[in-house]
Amino acid sequence: MVELDPVIRAFYRDRYAEDERLVVRGHGRLEFLRTQELLRRWLPPGAVVLDVGGATGVHARWLAGDGHQVTLVDPVPEHVAAAAAVGGFAAEVGDARALRQADASVDVTLLLGPLYHLVDPADRALALAEAVRVTRPGGVVVAAGISRYGGLLEAGSNGALTDDNVHLFTEAFASGAIDGSYGFTVAYFHHADELAGELTTAGLQDVDVLGVEGPAANILQNAAPENIDNLLPSAVLFARLVESDPNLRAGSPHFLAYGRVAG
Repeated sequence: MVELDPVIRAFYRDRYAEDERLVVRGHGRLEFLRTQELLRRWLPPGAVVLDVGGATGVHARWLAGDGHQVTLVDPVPEHVAAAAAVGGFAAEVGDARALRQADASVDVTLLLGPLYHLVDPADRALALAEAVRVTRPGGVVVAAGISRYGGLLEAGSNGALTDDNVHLFTEAFASGAIDGSYGFTVAYFHHADELAGELTTAGLQDVDVLGVEGPAANILQNAAPENIDNLLPSAVLFARLVESDPNLRAGSPHFLAYGRVAG
């Protein structure tokens, strides 16, 4: 198995409550609802789903509840142990770049995290090639990416952007890569067209990239907890209306890219 970057491994083991990210703060709740909405739009009923990079199973839980047969794969053993304890789906340690699953063995492969933790383009290409390999002809691959504007949008919305640290965000915007020195871990941030190109290069067809949360994400992130429930419906509708608008798509902190395996 290919080894996980130790900086990323330590981040998720020691600093980041992955099982809370999508259920506590306003931005996370918006991301969760919109990810559910888009996956339910794209996934066939009763699918065999491989959730690669599925962490503690926040999506595997509801996917299994929807009637899908889910196997979660994650490189962090602590994540896999937490996911396995949930029940209702299989969970195993593995790497997006070297999946153990057989060729054409699943209907849907989800990469809802690996591509933004693989800074080297060759690693991202390998993860996508593996997703294509294990997905049956006509099946679906869905991959998440972080918007190249994501860090700048967050810092500019919560008061964290200053003359002293602005270079961290402008440098990341220019290169797409961040080194884990400010708030997040080692990661790669995409432009929407760039993410679409990576899926197309992997051989996927009918590729589309949609904005997930929409431009209201950081309003929810900074809102008082008691206001989130009132803000969520409008934010979800806003995100839905502009999800494919090229002028506003990059205002979403995350993208979801869809592609179909040929055949």
